[in-house]
Amino acid sequence: MYLKLSSLGMTPGCIGWRVLTCRALILFLSAGIVSSSFAHGVSGSDALFIQQTSGMQLFPFAYLGAKHMVTGYDHLLFLTGVIFFLYRMKEVYIYVTLFAVSHSVTLLYGVLSEVQVNAHIIDAIIGFSVVYKALDNLGGFRRWFGFQLNTKAAVVVFGLFHGFGLATKLQDFSLPAEGLVANILAFNAGVELGQLVALSGILILMNIWRKTDAFPRHAYSANVLLMSAGFILMGYQLTGFLTLS
Repeated sequence: MYLKLSSLGMTPGCIGWRVLTCRALILFLSAGIVSSSFAHGVSGSDALFIQQTSGMQLFPFAYLGAKHMVTGYDHLLFLTGVIFFLYRMKEVYIYVTLFAVSHSVTLLYGVLSEVQVNAHIIDAIIGFSVVYKALDNLGGFRRWFGFQLNTKAAVVVFGLFHGFGLATKLQDFSLPAEGLVANILAFNAGVELGQLVALSGILILMNIWRKTDAFPRHAYSANVLLMSAGFILMGYQLTGFLTLS
């Protein structure tokens, strides 16, 4: 499902000022986004707890997982794009389940197998996932390239990268072997719980917005803003890769 400008009664001329407005908002917000671009990482106090913990700590790790997802704006931006034009709860459930299963696989695999992946590259791909979904919502693939990607397959593939993104945050610490599997499972359960809570809030706001006359008029601008945020995330991570790696 994607946005058709003609169905919204928009013409290229009336879109121009909306794009300029989005760009102004992006410039205003980008400083905050870039300065906290690792906000989805592990905070100082949480990192200290992880490094000092020993044995099974199920509830603390579940809490850390939930906190990580609720504050993980890159994951939430992608999920917002995924559900933007999903009106039936059955469809929302299918897409969110596909995302949850795929990122759980790579989160658990990445930590337990100690597979090392460059965090900047993974986070750049996560930023690209936001760009992809916004462009998909705008109908850009069919309009510009003459084809439409399978959205379910794309959610699964990008979900795998999002899982590795979560794993790279935990790989920065020396996790004790005692209780490791149970703690990581608890962390993953917390991630799913945090995702459910955050997504529920997003859905409530989206449903309220959809019932207003403003939604058809502003859907295009919202996806342009979403795509631009993805480009900002990509650019920041790629800069970090080139300068710090």
